[in-house]
Amino acid sequence: MDLLVAEIIQRFYLLLWPMTRISAFLLAAPFFSLQSVTVRIRVLFALALTLMIYPLVDWPYIEPTSAAGLKELLTQIFIGVLMGLTLQVVQSALVVGGQAISASMGLSMANMVDPNMGNVPVIAQFIIICSTLIFLGIGGHVLVIGALVESFFTLPIGVELEMESLLMLTIEWSAMIFLGALLLALPIMVSLLFINIGIGVITRAAPALNIFAVGFPAMIMAGMIIFSLSMPSIGYRIQWLWQQAFDTVARVVGII
Repeated sequence: MDLLVAEIIQRFYLLLWPMTRISAFLLAAPFFSLQSVTVRIRVLFALALTLMIYPLVDWPYIEPTSAAGLKELLTQIFIGVLMGLTLQVVQSALVVGGQAISASMGLSMANMVDPNMGNVPVIAQFIIICSTLIFLGIGGHVLVIGALVESFFTLPIGVELEMESLLMLTIEWSAMIFLGALLLALPIMVSLLFINIGIGVITRAAPALNIFAVGFPAMIMAGMIIFSLSMPSIGYRIQWLWQQAFDTVARVVGII
């Protein structure tokens, strides 16, 4: 009986390390970190992934209550959160880009209180839905889980990490929040700027014309038309952002 208990404890210690990294990743990654995904679902999903990955790797035995075990526990949380935040940059870029488009169209006050992401403009909410469909369409969930599995070979348990270089890579990648938002919103913003200039010239030529009665409906209508025509290019840009995110995750875990 004592032998059985000792074996169970040893198995638990071996399962602890992959479970910690996977749970930290699910806590920070987009889609999995939404409030609509309950803690029970995350724990079950993390446990299922851990049980599938467990036979593939020879796990070292490290006492979790020791100093080395506590350090390794923090290291696994660091790796998982870093991988999740790398993907979260794309979601943030889409929110910033949608907010810029909404402000250019005059819809900055038309916000949707999303329980998952907070107070998000309607245009940004629509772009996020399209991004989710593109992510699933290109097999992003398979690529992410594959990178997570590969990370246990490139960044094995118990190996010293260069955390400074990983942090620098993540900080450099975080600039994509603003660059990606600019690439998404710039064509629409420039088009609406020229329309706004035209409305200003018309108002200057006819001062009796009420700019609030004419300008706002015209900007909203023009913005919707331009946004609809720009959806193919926005879709390609979102796909490019996800591909860049997958490449960055691969660089973080050392696959490339």
